[in-house]
Amino acid sequence: MAKKKEEFKLPPGTPAPWMSTFSDMMTLLMCFFVLLFSMSEVDAAKFEEVARSFQSTISIFKAGSKAIGDGILVSNGVSQLNMLDEYINTSGKTADSDSKSPDPTKNGGATAEKLQEAAAQLDMTKEEVESLMETLGELEEEKMKLSEDLAEKMEEALKESMMEDRVDVDFDADFVTLTLNGAFLFDSGRADIKSDAIPVLDKIGVLLTKYADSGIEIEGHTDSVPLNGGRYENNDVLSSYRALAVFNYLKDNTALDPATVKHSGRGEYMPIADNTTPEGRAKNRRVEIKIYNALSTY
Repeated sequence: MAKKKEEFKLPPGTPAPWMSTFSDMMTLLMCFFVLLFSMSEVDAAKFEEVARSFQSTISIFKAGSKAIGDGILVSNGVSQLNMLDEYINTSGKTADSDSKSPDPTKNGGATAEKLQEAAAQLDMTKEEVESLMETLGELEEEKMKLSEDLAEKMEEALKESMMEDRVDVDFDADFVTLTLNGAFLFDSGRADIKSDAIPVLDKIGVLLTKYADSGIEIEGHTDSVPLNGGRYENNDVLSSYRALAVFNYLKDNTALDPATVKHSGRGEYMPIADNTTPEGRAKNRRVEIKIYNALSTY
């Protein structure tokens, strides 16, 4: 004959088994409400107030029982879901009581008319942006055309003077770049213009006087090999003095307005070739003369 299963009795003072399950359920529900709260647009001051309120009013007791608000136990079998919802909604209102009323157009409070008006404004803005982009594209094309025409004139003039091998000509939408090899202009570690380079600079001075309607920028560049002693502290200083030397020569021997000419040293930081090879380092030792076109910002 089958025996009846003996009823398990808890020791005196032990909470009922359902309390732990009920407490876990309440914890999950609270996490759910907190998740909903976090997904909404949160006011920082109110959020901090709520967090402080939770820290001070939610405590943990033995056997997993919890208290919400002013210490009312969840484990006593009384459901506080409604109280929890009210608690979250009312917490922090004291801090906000003196603040201004929220903008009715925020947080989903805009009327249909205002939404339609905003959509119309957005469409208008989009049209204006598209028109502006089209204008900028046309301007960029015009700038590129000006630079290309100027580069062709420079190349033709240098070819006529048989100096095309001494000067590289390149261009972009903003300026035409004349590049002179550093070894041709200067001895190693020095910033004194070599006598062989004077005729080339004279020709460049004539071209700049004739064609440079806007600003001119002279940049000195070096390779990455550190200087060992000598007159200049480092490559930054050397490149600056080389750009200054070219500027001074053009200023003293042409009709260029010095106010329209900038000069600067770029050191080793803007290489155009690999500094790990002798050929690359030779290309990086250079002086660039940039001639801005009439539509570019100098």
